[in-house]
Amino acid sequence: MSTANHLLEELEPVVEANLDRHLAMAQEWHPHDYVPWGEGRDFAFLGGEDWAPEQSRLSETAKAAMITNLLTEDNLPSYHREIATRFGRDGAWGTWVGRWTAEENRHGIAMRDYLVVTRGVDPVELERARMDYMTSGYDSGDKTALEAVTYVSFQELATRVSHRNTGKVTQDPIADQLLARISKDENLHMVFYRNIVAAALEIAPDETMRAIADEVIGFEMPGATMAGFRRNSMIIAKAGIYDLRLHHDDVIMPVLRHWDVFGRTGLGEVGEKARQELAVFLDGLDQQASRFVERRAEQRARAAATAESDETPDIAS
Repeated sequence: MSTANHLLEELEPVVEANLDRHLAMAQEWHPHDYVPWGEGRDFAFLGGEDWAPEQSRLSETAKAAMITNLLTEDNLPSYHREIATRFGRDGAWGTWVGRWTAEENRHGIAMRDYLVVTRGVDPVELERARMDYMTSGYDSGDKTALEAVTYVSFQELATRVSHRNTGKVTQDPIADQLLARISKDENLHMVFYRNIVAAALEIAPDETMRAIADEVIGFEMPGATMAGFRRNSMIIAKAGIYDLRLHHDDVIMPVLRHWDVFGRTGLGEVGEKARQELAVFLDGLDQQASRFVERRAEQRARAAATAESDETPDIAS
């Protein structure tokens, strides 16, 4: 039996316990409750009016964030394949894969219905982007099951932060409430995966520490391959929805502290080396985050000064 399969079997009781915990804590909710259906009307195909930019009440920043978040959710079939292949479809692991997939599917349903009904974004361009991104799919490479569960411990929390902050930026109480509800799901998913990795640290500390270091150092969001992701991610970062500071402070470090990564004893040579590499990387990430925040503050100050100057009357002598 391979080391990977052996670890999956050893973790099965932990998965079962955390599945039970998740089911006990998860609250039932329905996407249709969060969509203002009364605002809906037919498009031109059925004799109504097609979308026009002025119909949207969302800012360009909110549009970029919601489209990026929704398209990321849309690739669920790829994510299901990724975890089903690595975790298997039997026992507690298999039950979790199915439950997680069902819960995640609600997110895309609710967000798309909201955007189409409220005419928040161009539905034609949104559908074309969905087709393009889902056709290319998502491939995490040759991650092991341990690396995959470590990655999603961070990724689920990153998604929670992004959704929650996007809701605030929309300045729409309905969208804010919807994305807050989705964020609760993401947080429970993060807790599930985080607890599995915590157990793996006790069973295979060196192998798990190596996985933690690799996944933090090489981390990127699953939507990184979608068209326009770089542009939209910069808009999102400049708005403070998700940036390096949040990634370091609100995603990476809380999870590492929960695992007591830098206080843990009993590591072998492999684990210690991984932890040292992780420490060096985090120091660099912290510095990058500080520089980004400083540059953003300078840009905002310049923009504010320019706006104030433009509003000042020109009094000729």
